[in-house]
Amino acid sequence: MKAITVGSATVDVIATVPSADIERMTLQNRHTSFLLLEPGKKVDARSVVRQTGGGAINAAVSLSRQGFKVAALVKLGADPDAETILSCLRDEGIDTSLVRHSETETTAVSVMIASHDRNAAIFTHRGANRTMEVADVPVAAFSGAGLVYVTNLSNASVERFPDILARAKTASAFVAVNPGILQLTQKTNEFFDNLRNADLFTCNFDEARVLVPTLVDRMGWDKHEGQAHGEGPLPELTIEGFHLPLEDYFRRVHNHGPRFVAVTMGGDGAYLSDAQNGIHFEPTLEVEVVGTAGAGDAFASTLAGSLVRGLPIAAAAKLAARNAASVVSFIDTQTGLLTLDALEKS
Repeated sequence: MKAITVGSATVDVIATVPSADIERMTLQNRHTSFLLLEPGKKVDARSVVRQTGGGAINAAVSLSRQGFKVAALVKLGADPDAETILSCLRDEGIDTSLVRHSETETTAVSVMIASHDRNAAIFTHRGANRTMEVADVPVAAFSGAGLVYVTNLSNASVERFPDILARAKTASAFVAVNPGILQLTQKTNEFFDNLRNADLFTCNFDEARVLVPTLVDRMGWDKHEGQAHGEGPLPELTIEGFHLPLEDYFRRVHNHGPRFVAVTMGGDGAYLSDAQNGIHFEPTLEVEVVGTAGAGDAFASTLAGSLVRGLPIAAAAKLAARNAASVVSFIDTQTGLLTLDALEKS
């Protein structure tokens, strides 16, 4: 089956710093932690590696290893970092014919600092990722695609979201979206307006929280209680005075179009809702965490690939959790991505 991934492409520079060499401060009332860097001080890193990354590249590699014929629709600069990404795609057997190049922006770069719980702090220069234009997303790009997977779009590239989803749906593809926090907070109404063309929407718990005020504004306040197959009450999404049960969040998002809606919760597992078959909880597998970057991409892309192959939600979620667990066992976002055969045997 042909799959197309659309969105961000980066070169990741990942520095792993021993916990003893960098301070962490946690705010008890907000449950937020910060890594503290001392100005002018040189901190020894355990390792510094350069890898390809970005949501669309991670998803492309993931889906290719799952057996899909993948093309990546991304925008790069005209620089050595662009060649690094192209080389990665070629090595993975991914079609590069949809890759676009900016004449004014460099290829995006992320610098990650991993320490303590290995949940990396990330500095990002979005570069060419910000500059996707109408001409970069032709209708013909989606011809024959069984799956179109849309990752985070930033800055001016967000304006392409409606066309991407509409053209993918016109091509009769299964459309999966896994947007970033900036798109969800800055273009919230536009995002919901176009969800009618999506089959699967995946985000993390914090991203789901920021959508609550808009969901309430669009649909009113109609408290709806429920449980997930007798497993007990689901978590609540709490923000700006609203306390929205997760099952009510799912119901509201389903009403905007997608049959499948997933919320990932890091080490606390993930919830997947099928509008036709209810809610499923998938626990996180216990592994030694080396780096958390790319876990969300692994989960969401594996979930999309499994659902489009016709797996029920419980089986799809299990494979997604396995791939995410494998990814966090490595410092980068792609080394741990498993083949379909390895996923099914693990």
